Amino acid sequence: MWKAIKIILLVLCMTASAVVGAYAGRITVTVEKADEWMHVDVDTDFDDIDLGDIKVKSDNDIINILLIGNDEREESSMGTVGGLSDVMIIGTLDLKHKRLKLSSLLRDCYVDIPGYGSNKLNAAYPLGGGKDGGVKLLYQTIAYNFGIKLDGYVEVGFDAFVKVVNDVGGVDIELSESEAEYLNTTNYISKKKYRNVKPGWNHMNGYQALGYCRIRKGCTTIDGQTDDYARTFRQRTTISAGFKQLKQMPMSKWLKVVEDVSKEIRTDLKIKEITGYLSDVVAMGTTEIDTLQIPLQNHFYGEMTSNAGSALIMNTMQDNASGLHEFIFDYNGKGEFKYSEVPSVSVGAYNSAYTDTTGTTQ
Repeated sequence: MWKAIKIILLVLCMTASAVVGAYAGRITVTVEKADEWMHVDVDTDFDDIDLGDIKVKSDNDIINILLIGNDEREESSMGTVGGLSDVMIIGTLDLKHKRLKLSSLLRDCYVDIPGYGSNKLNAAYPLGGGKDGGVKLLYQTIAYNFGIKLDGYVEVGFDAFVKVVNDVGGVDIELSESEAEYLNTTNYISKKKYRNVKPGWNHMNGYQALGYCRIRKGCTTIDGQTDDYARTFRQRTTISAGFKQLKQMPMSKWLKVVEDVSKEIRTDLKIKEITGYLSDVVAMGTTEIDTLQIPLQNHFYGEMTSNAGSALIMNTMQDNASGLHEFIFDYNGKGEFKYSEVPSVSVGAYNSAYTDTTGTTQ
């Protein structure tokens, strides 16, 4: 569920290394050893995926990794369930501005899926057949709708998320009253004995934190957000909390995080690429993370669709793609990010269905 666990392989580890740079050599050795455990799938190498006439933007000094969290999991009464790309985050290593960035792509974004017509973004993964085909189609969909070249991906499921949170000793999360009540009265926390959270600050274990990240409807966050915007806020909040915990741990313990994560992920990144990115982050020395959500605020509206149910309709694809480009390629971390509202990106050029629309923000 937490593809952002790539950034816990790629940034988590890196964040820690930035704090204890003297151990950079040992970190590299540990990550290289992870090559024995990682599932590196050369058949889904993003460099080899044909994007056809789709125009994408890239920059040699800006690395974009797609973090995919699927909801496939084992449940005793149902067997294996799930298979949607529950989390889609672009993790950016911005060497130009020395920033780390996370861009959440909301699962209910109504987009054009090449070869399949319009649907929610998270439908691309199962429509592509899951695994190899699903990853490829998801990349093609993101490229077509947002014009972003991705340099690789990392995919992970629920089990890895629980392991990592437990490895770092749990995370501190502040819950609203509605969130606490929801977690205690539903099965989002899979183990019933852990359904004992309270409003305010909680030190959560992996099962509790996973339940928190999965909340989507019926609750507001501590700052009043709802629905999928709230969900992606919870995901990024948990990532930041994990970083904070990691920085407080002795190196002997946080290296185990790398081992556990590497055993659970699926990626097209080679170990040489991972160690190279790690070294870049160590050199940057930053531990701050900038965040963004797509669709942009005030640039979408909710609507019931005939084929996908309730979805987020972007006022214009160009505005949302341009905002994402500005954040990834131009934002330097100074002040709050604000989209200039001057569309600079042409996307979906081969899809005549894309038209400017008007609507109210959900």
